Amino acid sequence: MDSQDFLSAMKAGRMSRRDILQMLTAAGLTMTMLPVGRAKAAYGEAIYFTWEGYNDPGFHPGYTAKHGAEPEGPVFGDVEEALTKVRSGFQVDVVHPCNLDLQRWREADVLQAIDTSRLSNWGNLFESLKKLAYAQGDKGEQFFIPVDWGNTSILYRPDLFDVKEESWTMLWDERYAGQLSMAADATESVAIAGIVLGVKDPFNLTDEELVKAKELLVKQKPLMRFYWDSNSAVEQALASGELVAATGWNSSVVTLTGQGVNIKYANPKEGIMSYCCGLVMTKDAPHADKAYDLIDAMISPEAGKWLIEAQGYGHSNAKSFDLVEEKVLAERGLPKDPTQFFGQGIFQQPTLNVDKVQKLFEEVKAGA
Repeated sequence: MDSQDFLSAMKAGRMSRRDILQMLTAAGLTMTMLPVGRAKAAYGEAIYFTWEGYNDPGFHPGYTAKHGAEPEGPVFGDVEEALTKVRSGFQVDVVHPCNLDLQRWREADVLQAIDTSRLSNWGNLFESLKKLAYAQGDKGEQFFIPVDWGNTSILYRPDLFDVKEESWTMLWDERYAGQLSMAADATESVAIAGIVLGVKDPFNLTDEELVKAKELLVKQKPLMRFYWDSNSAVEQALASGELVAATGWNSSVVTLTGQGVNIKYANPKEGIMSYCCGLVMTKDAPHADKAYDLIDAMISPEAGKWLIEAQGYGHSNAKSFDLVEEKVLAERGLPKDPTQFFGQGIFQQPTLNVDKVQKLFEEVKAGA
C-alpha cells in the first residue's frame, strides 16, 4: 500500500487503530507524526459517523452514483464515544447508532427529526422496525431510520475451543484464559453479564444486580486477551488463533468463512441477542441535502442486497430480500420477516441506567 492509498484508507475509516499502528511502525513513524483533526464541512460531502467497517461503499451505492464521491467516513469505537464527540461539537451529518442507544441520543438533544417524505425508499421498510422504542417523537416525528438488523453472539473456533454446550458462559471458561474477548461496549458487555446471571431484564439491572454483574465481569477480566473495538481486530485475532472465542456480529462469520477460517457462531442456550441499527441526523448537520441522499441510498433495495450477501446482516427494506437467492438467505440464517427473527432470541433494548453501566464497566477495565 503506497502513502496515498494509506491516507485514503485511513480517512475513509477502512483501517482500524491496530492496522494504522502496524503500518506506521513498519514505516518508522508514530501517531504523533500524522495530522489529526475533526471532521469538517469543508470536504463538501455528507459526513457519516459510524462503526469501523460500516463505511464500505457497498452500504450506499446510490450516493456514490449521484455525487461521484464517497461520503466522509470518520469512525467510532463505541456509541458512547460517538455521542460524547457529537455533544462536544464534533461536526457530522449522519450517525449510525442501534436501537438500544436511541433513548440516550434523544435525551442528549443533538438530533433533528427526519422528513421521511424526502426518502424514496421509506415506504418499503418493515413497519415493525420504523416504530422501535424512541425511534419516533410524541407527535409521530421520525428520528431513527432502520437499516441493518442482526445478532450479537459468540464467534468461536471449534478446532481450538472444546464446546460442551453453546452458552454465554463460554466467555468465562477458565481453560482459555488470555484467549477470550468481549466488545469494549459497556451496555452490551454488562447486558451479557446480566444474561449469565439470569436476571429478568439484562438491559435494566437493579442496583443489586449491577453489583453482581460487576463481580462477574471482574472475575472474567483476567481471562480477556483484550476488549475489542473493531471488527478487523477481533477477526484477525480469531483467524490467527490468538483468540478462541469472542463476542461478534454476523459480518464476521461471512468474513472469516471467506478466509477459510474454521469458525462457528453460537446460538447460546440462554438466547441469542438481536438488534437493529440505523441512522440519525444531527441537529446541526452541515450537509443536510446530501445527508438525505445518503440515508435514502442506505435503505435502497440494492444496498440491502449487498448487505445481506456481503455482510450477512438483514436489511430494513423488504424488497432487498426479493433480490437475494433463497439459498443465500438460508446460509446466513436470515428469514424474510424480521418479526420472526427478533422473536428467536433476546431483542436488545435501551439501557435505562446507562451512566451507572458506563461507570461500572470503566471500573472493571481499570481494575477498580
